[in-house]
Amino acid sequence: MLRLASSVLLSLSLASSALAAEQQSAVDQWCNALGKRLRSVTEETCNQQAFRPAEVKTAKDNALMLRDVPPAVKRISQSGKPQDKSARILVIGGIHGDELTSAALVFRWLQWVDEPEPARYHWRLIPVANPDGLLASPPTRVNANGVDLNRNFPTPDWVRDAHDYWSGRTKSDPRRFPGKEANSEVETQWINEEIEHFDPDVIVSIHAPYGILDYDGPAKEPNRFGRLNLNRLGIYPGSLGNYGGVYKNVPVITIELPHASSMPPTKEQRAIWLDMLRWIKRHIVPRAIS
Repeated sequence: MLRLASSVLLSLSLASSALAAEQQSAVDQWCNALGKRLRSVTEETCNQQAFRPAEVKTAKDNALMLRDVPPAVKRISQSGKPQDKSARILVIGGIHGDELTSAALVFRWLQWVDEPEPARYHWRLIPVANPDGLLASPPTRVNANGVDLNRNFPTPDWVRDAHDYWSGRTKSDPRRFPGKEANSEVETQWINEEIEHFDPDVIVSIHAPYGILDYDGPAKEPNRFGRLNLNRLGIYPGSLGNYGGVYKNVPVITIELPHASSMPPTKEQRAIWLDMLRWIKRHIVPRAIS
């Protein structure tokens, strides 16, 4: 019996080691590809982060990666008991593959999440939600199936409006094709599952190149992050702002950087970051521990 138990434990250990090696290989390949594509992100910098691959891959067999950063400190009441749970913040970059700065900004934020103020929160960061588009040559807004992921989320109005909006308002622009069905793409399915499992208190979606701040959801809207002023663009069938901010009732901040291929100065990146943290501190109330 002891020999059988030892054999089982050894098998489990070997399987765990093999899985860890497979995941690290996926991270290494992903970081190597991003280091070649993003001017402000090196392969070494990428590999220093504890990225975790999803169980699924894209149509082009590219990995979908996230990093989970739990809070470093617990919120304690005067009685010495946990006051409430830390706010959970989901950050998504690179949902449009040709908006390179939206992915690069997430990497910059990863350098700052361990500072005292952001360390109060639980972060889940997805730098590149559309690796097939970002790693294409040249990069494309859509994924490998030609779908605009930011028009593919399963909003209640999708079946009725998505294709009419695409053909009527965008003149069937292939860069804005919403897909044949809502939530048809592995990337949107994965993000949707992360929203369900992580249950964020706020979602931050990073885009380019309009140079504005957009917002959907129940909390008080922000007026300005850095030089980005609020300019509400409205909602679209299948958009993340519609899905998260309206349907899920989760605040969705959309940061539109001024350029898709050229990063703003570090000082401006920092101003956006600090203004966002101030807004979260004032207006996002984490749900109490049950």
